[in-house]
Amino acid sequence: MRGRLPTVKQVLQTLALLAVAVLVGAPVAYSTFVHSERHVVIGAHNATVAPVIDGYATIDFGPLLPQMRLPADAVAGIGVDISLGNAEVESLDQLVARDAVIASQPEGEIAAVRDAVRDMLEAALLRGIGVGVLVAIGVALTWVAIGPARRAQFRRASRRPSRPQVLVASFVGVLVVASTVLVALPERGQGRPATSWVPLVQAFPDVPEDPVLDQVEIVNGSATKGSKALVQGALETYHDSVLFYGALALRAATTDVRQPTSEEKTALVVTDRHDNIGMDPVARAIAVRAHAELVIDLGDDTSNGGTWETFSINSLAREFRGLPIVAVAGNHDQGTSVVDTMKDRGFRVLAGRPVDVAGIRFLGSSDPRSSGLVAGYDGDEGDNIAAIAKQDQRLTQTACRDRRVSVLVVHSAASAQKASASGCVDLVLSGHLHRQVGPTVIKGANGRSTTTLTTGSTGGAVYAFALGSKLRRTAQVTVVTFRDGRPVGLQPVTFQPGGTIDVADYTVVKPSKR
Repeated sequence: MRGRLPTVKQVLQTLALLAVAVLVGAPVAYSTFVHSERHVVIGAHNATVAPVIDGYATIDFGPLLPQMRLPADAVAGIGVDISLGNAEVESLDQLVARDAVIASQPEGEIAAVRDAVRDMLEAALLRGIGVGVLVAIGVALTWVAIGPARRAQFRRASRRPSRPQVLVASFVGVLVVASTVLVALPERGQGRPATSWVPLVQAFPDVPEDPVLDQVEIVNGSATKGSKALVQGALETYHDSVLFYGALALRAATTDVRQPTSEEKTALVVTDRHDNIGMDPVARAIAVRAHAELVIDLGDDTSNGGTWETFSINSLAREFRGLPIVAVAGNHDQGTSVVDTMKDRGFRVLAGRPVDVAGIRFLGSSDPRSSGLVAGYDGDEGDNIAAIAKQDQRLTQTACRDRRVSVLVVHSAASAQKASASGCVDLVLSGHLHRQVGPTVIKGANGRSTTTLTTGSTGGAVYAFALGSKLRRTAQVTVVTFRDGRPVGLQPVTFQPGGTIDVADYTVVKPSKR
């Protein structure tokens, strides 16, 4: 038996309740959104992000530098106010130079801000929907509780309203409208004087042509003599970084590397980036040329493991979005911030147990030592040696017990000396030394061979420093070729500080029979 169709009256009642939910929920969602804020790490700063409806991304650097803004290019005129807070630096000049380099590769930070705004928008919509539904339910329950007889009495009285009834109804209507308007109006920014903006190129005529800088505006009259010198230096650093790494990425996009066959897949190895996000598009270009299907990150993505250095992980995640990233942390990625951010960004962080990624069995763990911004390790030397030996012993035992591990991933080759000599893995990948060592074939105690390779610093780091407007020293990535889940070839690619690219000969890896 077919169910009865709803009557016109029931449809109208449903639409009326829906209208109530929308009329109440929409202002609540809007007000919640424009009053929201999130605390995030942007570049070298702890920052506060707050949505606005002006279509611009406005950045407040504090009292010493002028405010800047540029079009947000978001739907519905959504913009964002970004207030930059404290940063772990020794001088303002160092901070401005660092910010300029990060700004030359901003995609990772833009993605972080968009995630924060999206999170605030979703929370506001859920709150608006919740309030709207609750009010609609309250109206429906009240309607039912009054009953048809009482509603009929109200309708008769409404045809001949008394003066008090008219006044009460008018008061209620004005109260509802006024409360809705007051809830919807944003309070953020009220009381601030009107701001006059001028193009950046007007305040700084020597700024070179750049599609991004051409859209930037600063507050009129805010560039003092002192701040002008800082901003001018930052603009020059930004421009130098864009030119150098942009040209290097274009050169990498036409670099000839070995192409995998239909039965093979490739992975790109990066290591010791030390915050140099300028190299990320360059590494990505090589990955595209090699048809890489995953990324292997050997650690030391940062210089000190600070929370402000999450921009480095954001950049790597953004540049290689869509590809799985297998990773370990290095000795300079001390603390929990780096590993936590890796996990948040979807990296597969190895922790001492075999895992299968893209049909390849990996084993690895992060470096147990910690280091500051200079050479050497924190803590007692004997304790560090013991920690490395313990890590090596555990990885060796796990690999030999598993018998199916193809690739052992460690930050330092010292963490895999016994594993390399055991013959229980096909390939050991490491970094840490900032220079290439290998490929080297080691005959294991079980008769099987293991190939080891240490890849140089992808960031071109000197000690723990790599962030800058150009390479400080030679940088490197490695393309690893796999067939049936096992490594069959290696090809390092080296980038010189002068901008040239050297592709090493393809080295065949012959994994032993299992």
